Amino acid sequence: MQTLKVSSSQGEYNVYIGKGIRFKIDQLLPKSYEKILVITDDTIERLGYLQDICEPLHQSGANIYSYTVPSGEQSKSIQQYEQLLTYAIEKALDRHSLIIAIGGGVVGDLAGFVAATFMRGIDYIQVPTTILAHDSSVGGKVAINHPLGKNLIGSFHAPKGVIYDLETLDSLSLVEKRSGFAEVIKHALIRDEELLELLMNQVDSLENIDYDILHQAIYKGIEIKANIVAEDEREKGIRSYLNYGHTLGHAIETEAGYGKITHGEAIAIGMLFALRLSEKSYQIDLPIARIQQWFIRLQYPLKEIGSLQVDSLVERMKNDKKNKQGKIRMVLLEDVASPQLVTIQEDVLAAELSIFINEVIGNDKGN
Repeated sequence: MQTLKVSSSQGEYNVYIGKGIRFKIDQLLPKSYEKILVITDDTIERLGYLQDICEPLHQSGANIYSYTVPSGEQSKSIQQYEQLLTYAIEKALDRHSLIIAIGGGVVGDLAGFVAATFMRGIDYIQVPTTILAHDSSVGGKVAINHPLGKNLIGSFHAPKGVIYDLETLDSLSLVEKRSGFAEVIKHALIRDEELLELLMNQVDSLENIDYDILHQAIYKGIEIKANIVAEDEREKGIRSYLNYGHTLGHAIETEAGYGKITHGEAIAIGMLFALRLSEKSYQIDLPIARIQQWFIRLQYPLKEIGSLQVDSLVERMKNDKKNKQGKIRMVLLEDVASPQLVTIQEDVLAAELSIFINEVIGNDKGN
């Protein structure tokens, strides 16, 4: 088992990474609790992971409750959030209780937001079960969606620990692997050129990915995020770099309809667009063609952006949380591993996005 320490304004917490550690969760709690609410989704419950962690939790002597939400982005809703609060109140949870989120980014964000707001904030622990959640489970950003935008209702609420059992990744579908792997690529693009080269040279298919490489990349990704969060917890500066590819990516998710295209697949398209915009903005050469062909081999559905309207996407991008004084701001790259937050004029953005969509549709052969 590997341990990473993350610093936050609410104190330090540990990220535990290893195989089979979900069966030892009672030993990894930061302290004892009288009541624990475990929140998961129906996929995780069906796979048996809920039972895997509830059994050792019973040994801690706490009263254990569980709540299962439907799988999918649709559960990050105001309605589901309210139902969870009602359940917590009915079970008489108090300020000394613990919430455990076991699942992917949806469950982590939803359960974390419940923990952040129930009785003005109680302890919670993340137990991620997807590649994607290696990013979302660390850093304390929790949120639910609004029909007009993704993650617009949220808070900063650091977990008391992250318990990442790598065995749970074995049950991921190809779509889930592809979605999560996009965030691994993001970390490499903004902070680690060597990691990017390793991934591009060694990962040519996500169906038969080498798990030693994947585990190495996940550890490195968590380390990158932990270091950035330690410097800028509240996203006043460099933490915005972690949103690379997300300005367009979130717009694609929202415009297509939550769940129609996965988070990571949308972010992959957003990263590719940001690369092209970076090249034009800084008059530099970036490995765009190589990365785009790599994305095609990994079966990212790049051409899906062709079904969306430029004007609608730009309107969605105007709701992005990085924006300031009504100006759209995007994370661009002066070079690989050298990100900057840049203001983009709306007319320029629309024109470049139109060109990008036409190029992607034309070059996305066989995808």
